[in-house]
Amino acid sequence: MTRLLEVSDLDVVYLGLTDEGNVRACADINFTLERGEILGIAGESASGKSTLLTAVTRLQQAPAVTPKGSVRFYDAGDSEGVDLIAADEKALRRYRWSDISIVMQSAMACLNPVTRLEAQFADALRAHDRSLNRAQIRQRTADLLAMVGIAPQAMGKFAHELSGGMRQRALIALALACDPDLIVMDEPTTAVDVVMQRQILNQILRLQHELGFAVLFVTHDLSLLLEMADRIAIMYGGRIVEIGQARQIADDPQHPYTRGLRNAFPSLTEPRRERHGIPRSPPDLRKLPAGCAFEPRCDESVAACAAVRPELLDIGPCLAACHVRAAERGVAPLPTARPATEVIA
Repeated sequence: MTRLLEVSDLDVVYLGLTDEGNVRACADINFTLERGEILGIAGESASGKSTLLTAVTRLQQAPAVTPKGSVRFYDAGDSEGVDLIAADEKALRRYRWSDISIVMQSAMACLNPVTRLEAQFADALRAHDRSLNRAQIRQRTADLLAMVGIAPQAMGKFAHELSGGMRQRALIALALACDPDLIVMDEPTTAVDVVMQRQILNQILRLQHELGFAVLFVTHDLSLLLEMADRIAIMYGGRIVEIGQARQIADDPQHPYTRGLRNAFPSLTEPRRERHGIPRSPPDLRKLPAGCAFEPRCDESVAACAAVRPELLDIGPCLAACHVRAAERGVAPLPTARPATEVIA
């Protein structure tokens, strides 16, 4: 496997969003994605997942800015890559949809309600290959829809004439139109029932296996990622607090927040037992604690957790940002000094 995407020290800030000032929605984000890999990003609402995706794909809009960090995308055989954060609009057009496509969570909002499905596919195909004639576009559209189990007759339909599952599958087909290396998926199965969710996920896995594209998959449903992802990153309070192999996250999660998410979902194979949610609510990103953002909800916290923000460290089976776990494994001692208050530029 070779590297496809590298996110380094990425921040996303909403400028002047509230009376309190700026909101740092994502902070110090670091991860890599290999070709053909599925990386899942999980966390509760307001943890920064969707904000991270819009920053990675350069789709964020004002007042969101990326004051620091880079998102480097590597073409096949390109050892230097291009920084999508620093790239101009002309360079971005080269990569969007041809190399990087996206599937949003609301299919009805993403599909044009007054345009037939065939015309929407034609727009995307013509934008990246003007040599295609009408017959070729029609055949390509039919082939793409067939990949996701939709009959060619649907090409002549409007979005409201399709079921929720068909609309979502049509979006996946549209994302495949230009054979991208990376598909970014933001909660693609949120609006469908569990049966259709299973069908869509199976199709994603089948297509990924056949075509070899990488997937960056965001969801609040950790149990879903445990089934389909190669690696999983857990976000909380705008930061990645744990990242590791999916099997390790399933069997032995290290961060207390990951354990809380894992224990909140019932297992189909384990003995039946009572489940408990994580107490209290996620943090207000306008007023994050000085130390670990999860400390007010954590049943394992010590004094250092409230005073010093933990760094994402290699603690053996994974990377985790937890003072207690790092000390247990002898990676870093529990800190004692309180750091200076961080100022958001």
